[in-house]
This record gives sequence, structure tokens and C-alpha cells, in this order.
Amino acid sequence: MEAVFFDFVGTLITKAGENVTHQNIVRNVLERAGRDDLDVVEVWEEYEAETSSAFKELAGRPYVKIRDVDTKAMLRVGERYGFEVPEDFWEISVSMHEKYGELFPDAVETLKSLRGMGLHVGIITDSDNDYIDRHLRALGIRDLFDSITTSEDAGYYKPHPGPFRLALERAGVSPEESLYAGDNPAKDCVGARKVGMLSVLLDPEGKKRELWNGCDFVVSGLSEVPEIVKGIITGKKM
Repeated sequence: MEAVFFDFVGTLITKAGENVTHQNIVRNVLERAGRDDLDVVEVWEEYEAETSSAFKELAGRPYVKIRDVDTKAMLRVGERYGFEVPEDFWEISVSMHEKYGELFPDAVETLKSLRGMGLHVGIITDSDNDYIDRHLRALGIRDLFDSITTSEDAGYYKPHPGPFRLALERAGVSPEESLYAGDNPAKDCVGARKVGMLSVLLDPEGKKRELWNGCDFVVSGLSEVPEIVKGIITGKKM
């Protein structure tokens, strides 16, 4: 085992933190539009539904800028509720992510543990480059990664093999020497296994049990990943 790669949203940062972030994006937009008569949570739910639908359609397909997808989603909601979306919407979005992003409690310890084992530690994520760079720096963990590979870099969204193959090439490792951890069985486990990488599913509450068979390992916390790696290394030595 030479390298461990991670997904970002839902794997290193919590979905609960993302919800708070997105609610604050909506709150900021509505304040700028002078629409304090609208319910933030209601508008947020509409925005989430729009973005979720859009990204489901993009799975495995050629990359388009997430800033455009998110902006179009908010514009559709704005048309529905009768408010204007600021021209600097993407800057609002990224700045709110910088402010409210929340790491899983064991994320930093896990990353440092893997680096301490001499492994290449990387990210493979569906993301625009400006977003992931600024978010990682705001979280204070940018320097804990040897490589960052985005859908923007690869030209495709997961589970297309492109992002995984590019990450492996950048790290200079083979699929058989690598492990990928994510929270989405259909995108993360499927994508990793397509190129021959081992896959780890993060499923803290066991809500994805019916999809576990599509992943090589299932964990309830990131701190279990170094133990899996140690087991693999020990097993190969034996």
C-alpha cells in the first residue's frame, strides 16, 4: 500500500456543516435581495433540491463548472420566489464554505496518521479548483495532502475513471497500491473499483447497508482507515 485518497464533502467534511453553509448562502442572498419576508429554510430546501437533481444528472459525465451549476440552481429558485441573485453569487458561496465548513472530528488525526506511515495522501473530488483550494486552506488542512485531483482537472465527474486515473498518475502509484475512501457507494466505491483501487465506504450511521456489497471495506469513522491500511500491509508481508 502506497497511497490513500479521500473524497471531500461527506467524507472529510460533514454534511451537517454543508447544510449550515448552504443555509447561510441562502440567507446572504435573501438579505442582499431585501427579501426578509421569505423563509430561509424553505428557500434552502428548494435550492438543495435543484442542485441535487443537477448533480445526479452529471454523475460520470464530462465536467461543467460547478459554479455554473450552483448559480443556475439559485437563479431558478430566485425566479420561483421573485428575488434577484447577486452577480457575485459564487463568491458568496465560496466565502460561506470557508466560514462554516466543518471537518469530521477524526479527520486531521487520520490524515496525519497516514502521512506518518509514509503514504501518499490525496483527494479525488468533484469540485472546481478555486473552491477546493480555498476551502482546504480555510480548514487549515491544505498542507496535509500530497495531491488534489478534481473533476475540473480530469474533465469528468465520478464515477468516471478519469479522476481516479489522473490521481494515480500524479501520485506515481498503481491502482493495486492504492485505497480510496468516500461516502457515496455509487460514485466512490464504483469509481475506485473500476480502475482497480480498493474502496472504503464511510457510513457513520449504517444507512447505506444495502449498498455495502459494492465496497471493499465499510467504516463508521475515518479513524478506522489507518487500521485497514495497516492490516493490508501486514497481510501482504505475511
